[in-house]
Amino acid sequence: MDRCLIVANKTLESEELLRAVLARRDRDPCQFHLLVPATHPWGAWSHGSVRATTKERLAEGIAYFAEHGIECDGDIGDVNPVRATTDLMAHTHFDEIIISTLPVGPSRWIHEDVPARLRRSVHVPVTHVATAPQHAGV
Repeated sequence: MDRCLIVANKTLESEELLRAVLARRDRDPCQFHLLVPATHPWGAWSHGSVRATTKERLAEGIAYFAEHGIECDGDIGDVNPVRATTDLMAHTHFDEIIISTLPVGPSRWIHEDVPARLRRSVHVPVTHVATAPQHAGV
């Protein structure tokens, strides 16, 4: 059975990501694993508060997918989504990656060319899902 890695944070509960994951599930049997890179908020923060917030976000994501019939487990990762992904892939095999970002403009991950950098860093297919501007929450 294939293993698919979902990389998302702010767009974790977007309709676009859900549609992509459902389409992947319906295409072939697949196990899903959710990776939520840490997010450092504006202003004062500590590593402990960032970890707690990201851990909560991971739990919300796993629950959200479960509500839609998608079972997955997950991890939190480095603030850099490419590093978070490659760190995880150093000891866990995945056959495919779905990365979800905000749309062009508000997306720091697109500004940093994360989808393309990820494609160059891994040797599995990478699907990029961008949230529509009206769903971006910005």
